[in-house]
Amino acid sequence: MRFPALLASAVLALSALPAAALTIYGATLDQNEPVPTGSPGTGTARVTIDGTLMRVEASFSGLLGTTTVSHVHCCTAAADTGAAGVATTTPTFPGFPAGVTAGSYDMTFDMTLASSYNPAFITNNGGTTASAFSALVAGLDAGTAYFNIHTGQFASGEIRGFLHAIPEPETYALMLLGLATVGVAARRRKH
Repeated sequence: MRFPALLASAVLALSALPAAALTIYGATLDQNEPVPTGSPGTGTARVTIDGTLMRVEASFSGLLGTTTVSHVHCCTAAADTGAAGVATTTPTFPGFPAGVTAGSYDMTFDMTLASSYNPAFITNNGGTTASAFSALVAGLDAGTAYFNIHTGQFASGEIRGFLHAIPEPETYALMLLGLATVGVAARRRKH
């Protein structure tokens, strides 16, 4: 099979894949608060949007203070910097580990329910859960939403991380196909 036919077959096969139903955002949590805390605490956060459901997963350790609250803040004026109000449940995610320096969390929220948000976030973003959800997703897409863990020692937040989209497998497949195409083209030019 010649290269153009092989490329056409690969593109056709990839285009037949179903569209990704999920959007996953990830963050590394560290002491990168607006005023750095110097905390040795670290962690990871993952937010998965599936239709109108939002799954929040986090793990953390090494905090200097014990946990008080945690939530997603949105939306800062620029990606990866600044501070914003709380977008999700207040005062904290239900069931988030309290009074600890390490732990993990996993909860799914129905984003059509007002109880999944800070009431002020709904009010400031169109007044409905649908408009609030659109604003939150736009903030996640723009890198202006962050996951924050607050502690008794750092009431404004001890560790946080800006959430960014994690490419789905189809994106990696297309990227690999593109790299292969460039490699084959470069090899042909050498001969």
